[in-house]
Amino acid sequence: MSNNSSLVGGKVILLHYREIIIVVQVLFVIFLCINSLLIMTFFKKECFYTTTRYILFAVTLLSDSLMLVMSDILLILAEFGFPMQVWMCVIISVVVFVYNIVTPVTLTAMTLERYVAICMPLRHAELCSTRSTMHCILIIHGLSSVPCIVILSTFFASASFSLYKQPMICAIKIFMLYRWQDHVISAVQEFYFLIMVIIILFSYVKIMKVAKAASGEDKKSSWKGLRTVILHGFQLLLCLIQLWTPFIESTLLRFDLMLFAHVRLSNFILFGLTPKCLSPLIYGLRDETFSQALKNFFGLYKRNI
Repeated sequence: MSNNSSLVGGKVILLHYREIIIVVQVLFVIFLCINSLLIMTFFKKECFYTTTRYILFAVTLLSDSLMLVMSDILLILAEFGFPMQVWMCVIISVVVFVYNIVTPVTLTAMTLERYVAICMPLRHAELCSTRSTMHCILIIHGLSSVPCIVILSTFFASASFSLYKQPMICAIKIFMLYRWQDHVISAVQEFYFLIMVIIILFSYVKIMKVAKAASGEDKKSSWKGLRTVILHGFQLLLCLIQLWTPFIESTLLRFDLMLFAHVRLSNFILFGLTPKCLSPLIYGLRDETFSQALKNFFGLYKRNI
């Protein structure tokens, strides 16, 4: 009788778990559609792709969309136990590692842009030109590639050639062959986020001083910039937590497979999907120019229908 009860209970848990997977897929499609709509709106007006903050906003949208797709594919493969050869996982992981860092580094660049716009308005046009923004994007991707190079370098130095053809579930834990690799990667990530937190706090303090001293329209603009920096800080916090989730999941995997699966799914919802919906909120809905362009895009789309 007890065996039958546990079997029924297991089936109920599995059914409930699969229902959550379906809900996650619905959320994934919604967020991806919103990001796609915002990206299309970005290319509709010249002022967007010639203005630094909107260009960086588009970079975060593209980065988040790519990460959503890759993360969801890896989640489904892991949840249903589909292995792949390690060399394939390495290729996929290069994209995941790089673009997992691109978003927080871009958020930091967007915070600096707000700092320059509010605290150094006379130099804003010079420092935040379209050409400078293109250089900034290259620097963002260069800086974001460093943790990936560190992770893969330690893996290539430690792995045997036979390992690359072994089928495994693609996850960050397969790159951690030794404990010291965890420490190296953690140190690099902590250093990055320490620098980014310092930049955001510095910008916050400087903009706060300007906001208190300003008056009229300048005061309103300064406080709006301050709220934007706060939202960027919150996004950065979620990104920081997301970077630590693979280490938590790999620890749980050694003890309880079902707990690992549930925690992995929860992490994907809280720290994978949630930060991705904040970028559209900050620059898609709060920004009057972008919001108006979005309404015009919808109106044009309806007329065409």
